[in-house]
Amino acid sequence: MANTPSAKKAMRQAIRRTEVNKARRTGMRSQVRNVEEAIAAGDQAAAREALKVAQPVLARAGQKGIVEKRAASRKVSRLNARIKAMAN
Repeated sequence: MANTPSAKKAMRQAIRRTEVNKARRTGMRSQVRNVEEAIAAGDQAAAREALKVAQPVLARAGQKGIVEKRAASRKVSRLNARIKAMAN
């Protein structure tokens, strides 16, 4: 248990940050799921629109450290490749 005032404050901050990070991670996963569902349904136009919404969310999650920056970039790239492959 934290004893010093600074340690108590650090605990409060960690709890707050955890809540914010959980919300961001959940939102990011929801956006990715929307894109994947559109791909699974075979609707290329809907998948493109969903990716347009998901891309900044993923980028922001990478920026904020929710996921690694390169992992977020890789996810966008792979989703985009899957959408492009639907055209064939």
